[in-house]
Amino acid sequence: MVEKDQLNKDQQEEVMEDVEQELVDDNDQLNQQEEHSDELNVELESVKQEKEELYQRLLRLQAEYDNFRKRTQKEKEADRKYRSQSLVTELLPVVDSFDRALTAEIKDDAAASFVDGMKMVYRQLTEALQKEGVEAIKTEGEPFDPHLHQAVMQVEDDNYDSNVVVEELQKGYTLKDRVIRPAMVKVNQ
Repeated sequence: MVEKDQLNKDQQEEVMEDVEQELVDDNDQLNQQEEHSDELNVELESVKQEKEELYQRLLRLQAEYDNFRKRTQKEKEADRKYRSQSLVTELLPVVDSFDRALTAEIKDDAAASFVDGMKMVYRQLTEALQKEGVEAIKTEGEPFDPHLHQAVMQVEDDNYDSNVVVEELQKGYTLKDRVIRPAMVKVNQ
């Protein structure tokens, strides 16, 4: 019986060793799972951070694109609005020449009919410019505005208030709301 008890003890010790080994193995597995879980958490945080960075970058790119689109739209509108500016700038000396020619004195009938024809051409030219949005800047009797007028002389005239345009020396023009050429004027001190 002692042998039987001894066998049982040996078997029990083996079973105990097996159980202890299983516990150690289970403990190792749990440690490995915890380490793996920690690695996954670190990786998850890394992926979350990368996602947030990409999201912020996407938002910035969208904002930049919206700004670009708006800026391009404004430039297109300005191009359409002022498309005739270069032509108008080239035609203004022609209008000035017409103004000077039409102020000349007429002495005979042949010259008068020629001047009448010039007046019709001048009127057509000014009407075409007006259709494009060209307007002459008001000067005489108006307060001096450095955005619209270029003062080339100052005079003292008791008939006008101070800082008022007395005489226009050269017409100025605007295209829509943009000054193409400021008016050259004499200003009262």
